[in-house]
Amino acid sequence: MELAARKDVPVEQTWDLSLIFPDEKTMWETLENTKTEVKRFAETYAGKLNTAENIVRCLDEMEPIYLAIERVWGYTGLALEADYTDNALRERDAKVSDEITRMRSDMAFVDSEILLAPEEELKAAVEKAKGCRIYIQDLIAKKAHMLSPETEKVLTALSMSLDVPYTVYNTMKLADIAFDPFTVDGKEYTLGYSLFEDNYELEADTAVRRAAFRAFYGTLRKYQNTTATAYNACVTQEKTMSELRKYGNVFDSLLFDQKVTREMYDRQIDVITERLAPHMRKYARLLGRKYGLDKMTFADLKIAVDPEYDPKVTIAESHNLVREALSILGADYTDMVDRAYRERWIDFARNVGKSTGGFCSGIYRQNSFILLNWNDRMADVFTIAHELGHAGQSMYSDRAQSYYDNDPSTYLVEAPSTMNELLLAHYLTHTKEDKRFRRWVLSSLISNTYYHNFVTHLREAWYQREVYRIIDDGGSVNADVLNDLFRKNLELFWGDDVEIPEGAELTWMRQPHYYMGLYPYTYSAGLTVATQAMLRIEKEGESAVNDWKNFLSAGGTQDPAGLARIAGFDITTNGPLNATIDYIGSVIDEICRLTEEIDGIRL
Repeated sequence: MELAARKDVPVEQTWDLSLIFPDEKTMWETLENTKTEVKRFAETYAGKLNTAENIVRCLDEMEPIYLAIERVWGYTGLALEADYTDNALRERDAKVSDEITRMRSDMAFVDSEILLAPEEELKAAVEKAKGCRIYIQDLIAKKAHMLSPETEKVLTALSMSLDVPYTVYNTMKLADIAFDPFTVDGKEYTLGYSLFEDNYELEADTAVRRAAFRAFYGTLRKYQNTTATAYNACVTQEKTMSELRKYGNVFDSLLFDQKVTREMYDRQIDVITERLAPHMRKYARLLGRKYGLDKMTFADLKIAVDPEYDPKVTIAESHNLVREALSILGADYTDMVDRAYRERWIDFARNVGKSTGGFCSGIYRQNSFILLNWNDRMADVFTIAHELGHAGQSMYSDRAQSYYDNDPSTYLVEAPSTMNELLLAHYLTHTKEDKRFRRWVLSSLISNTYYHNFVTHLREAWYQREVYRIIDDGGSVNADVLNDLFRKNLELFWGDDVEIPEGAELTWMRQPHYYMGLYPYTYSAGLTVATQAMLRIEKEGESAVNDWKNFLSAGGTQDPAGLARIAGFDITTNGPLNATIDYIGSVIDEICRLTEEIDGIRL
């Protein structure tokens, strides 16, 4: 399991960034040309955004500048995500980021000047605009929270400095933390972030799994104070910005751009904590019985119900599985899947310094890039399907919407990705009739899709809300406070059914999501809509598929409630969330019934 250096991984397992620029020289040329264009742009429009005609023309001309910046930033940033140990890549990305920050600062006058225009001109601009209409409407909605033009320019110029907490966290996690190997029964095992998260947490051998847990968290503990300091700096800064911009509290500030109410945010956390916990505790008890464990611990929650029935999957096999599973969405979707594999949109490689987990980064009206660490497991196939969901939404919304309007609210950004996981599970359950196979698919759905989005990220959201409450009251957080919060968080959800061993409280150190505002709770929000849409597709077929494609194509043209209505649901009520929790419970009940029939194990 030794991780290779980036230079030693097979090129066919890496993404092809030449799809953005054929070479680095072209990237630098594009950057220089964009700098020149920004200077011309500023000279043309600074001080002249007082008429509807100039406002719309300005925003239309700013769009290709943003597109060029996105491509340059993608080229250097994605390369760094694949290897944080490469100082040359780090230096290049820092230089590009610095140049982009200067350009954004030079364009910071746009929003401020637009809002200084006469009211009648702003109304006329909304009527006149096409691709930038919603951008102008959103800008008007922010008017009460905008600072002076000079202050906004300074804040833009300081954006790299304001991102330092996240930079420190990522650098420490991916470049500095070194894990010593651990030994079980005389055998030595290599340890690393991706090795732990993608292998050892799923390991069927209890002795190895629990030893890896102790070794992993033992190393994290050495870095807890530095990580806590970076996180405290991030949330304190967010509180300061909420006050400067005259929001009622930090929650209002962070939810504003998501276009959701505090009630919708709290609902996801509180309803899931109360209603899903009994179902997941039942699933945990089943795992403990199946493995004959002396006790069920937090280190055991990701093991498979049937470890002997967990087939290895090659990259080529994953292509066929994902393609067939997503074929229900039509030929254009499967064509995109084929291109992703054929044109190397996906970085499968496992190497030192690479980001953990998975993500999808799209280039507007071009293609997306997907990162994961491939381990020949079905969990990896679910990850690919998930990330291709983001790529699919980009494909549809890019076609239908302008650059300004193509991104939906963060609240629903995980709906297309989790929908694909559900479609993959739906496809697998219909490939053959066998009780053991069906149990394996359903348990994959629980342990991958629902555990990840409705448990892991939801517990992050509960913890994050408590942190912001402390910060909102004028307090601060340190490692001791964060450890206590996360332990209380886990104990609240799992109760007496799962022991929370020493080290588990450090789980807050593992996720970068805390540096992205109120993001973790949106995984369950997106999966709520995806679950209901998938059940509609099962029942109604093509009409529900068409509604889903319309949802994807809508991009950010409506708020989350409006987008959900396109898909056929009212997320302003508890209905879809409660129905989704009931569905999860029914899947767990079926897994328990199948286990009794197959193994004679009864809860």
